[in-house]
Amino acid sequence: MSWRGSSSPFDRIFSCAVYLLPLLEATGFGSYLFSQIPFLGQFILIGLAPFLSVYGLISAIPFGRLILFFALLLGVVRNPRINHFLRFNTMQALLMSIALFLLVTVFGLFNTVQISSNLFGNTISTFLFLLFFGVAIYSIVQCVRGRYPEVPVVSEAAYHYVP
Repeated sequence: MSWRGSSSPFDRIFSCAVYLLPLLEATGFGSYLFSQIPFLGQFILIGLAPFLSVYGLISAIPFGRLILFFALLLGVVRNPRINHFLRFNTMQALLMSIALFLLVTVFGLFNTVQISSNLFGNTISTFLFLLFFGVAIYSIVQCVRGRYPEVPVVSEAAYHYVP
């Protein structure tokens, strides 16, 4: 959906880059899948290795993830001088990251060792990894094409938040 205006190559590149945030956060759910299919794990993790190291440095800073969240929210999403395409995609990536954070918190409430050691926990974590990984890749492809990625619930919330 490109009715809100055109997108420059700059906007497309940075719109793709913001989807690395939920993509990197979702890799934690893929550990069981990576242990079962080592080639897939190597393929994905080698491709994401530079970004994972930078994200690890950000996470090592006290409140680093929270600072990054507010920097993107206040510096990009709430800035009316930035193109709507970039603001929308940034908000959508942040909403996906919030969902991942809530899921990690729920998994943390249940003892993670017990959940990851049984079939149900492994199935749920693999499903969540494939879901968020697929949505992030779909969104990146749509951004490269210059189109708005339409993710059913997340896009509606992003449209309401970004005027």
